[in-house]
Amino acid sequence: MKIRALWLLVAFAAVMAPMFARAEIFSAAQLKLLHQPVPGGVAVVDLSGDKQGNNSAPPTARYLDKPVLVSRTDTGKWVAVVGIPLSAPLGSQNLVVAQGGKKSTLSFTVGDKKYREQRITLKTNKHVDLSPEDLARYEREKKLQDDAYQVFSPQQPSNLLLDRPVKGPLSSPFGLKRFFNDQPRAPHSGLDFAVPTGTPVQAPAAGRVILVGDYFFNGKTVFVDHGQGMISMFCHLSTIDVKPGERLARGQVLGKVGATGRVTGAHLHWNVSLNDARVDPAIFIGMFTP
Repeated sequence: MKIRALWLLVAFAAVMAPMFARAEIFSAAQLKLLHQPVPGGVAVVDLSGDKQGNNSAPPTARYLDKPVLVSRTDTGKWVAVVGIPLSAPLGSQNLVVAQGGKKSTLSFTVGDKKYREQRITLKTNKHVDLSPEDLARYEREKKLQDDAYQVFSPQQPSNLLLDRPVKGPLSSPFGLKRFFNDQPRAPHSGLDFAVPTGTPVQAPAAGRVILVGDYFFNGKTVFVDHGQGMISMFCHLSTIDVKPGERLARGQVLGKVGATGRVTGAHLHWNVSLNDARVDPAIFIGMFTP
């Protein structure tokens, strides 16, 4: 019986080991590069405290009632990597931290950032106002995509400084405020790369495909979960080369650039989400402009 119990214990440990795998450790210098606490930016908040040892259990954190990515640095400190929505007010923001059965509140400050505006005049409102059929389709598709952005898996991202998904010039920045015939539209939620149809799109970090589809505005689209609420979305693709549930290695091709959906030409739109907040991908590829 003792031998059988031992084998059962070993088998149980083998099954459970991935659930308790050691968290990835990122350098404090890398995390410092990500600290851009503005609307549409990222705040890196020290959670460790002066008395926390290297063997302390990982804390958890929530911002705006959404779970937040938590990582350990190479100096042994725990930090939260918080996505700040474009709608966030300026000033002090609260982060709720839980560890060892205790809860505390930490604060960080959101500073100001001005985003560009773009005003486009069209001859008619045909391409501004959606028909009832198109609006109904958009609402159905939006629900699917909103659900994808809220996925929070336990694994750490393979890398927090991301690779560019394509090589090419930027054609539209994050946060651009667009007006069509003076009607405001949602600010631009990602980066656009001006590259031709057929250009391979590579995963900027390892991850799992959580949603693919062909949508009214976005065209052919892929969502990838990189871990702990870090989600990438790639849209306007000409082809999709992956399936839901498929695990991707860093740099693996997931599709090719196209001009599907509501676009005027071929390009890649890429956005990054943290804790269900769309943030500037330029922060993660070293191209952020304060």
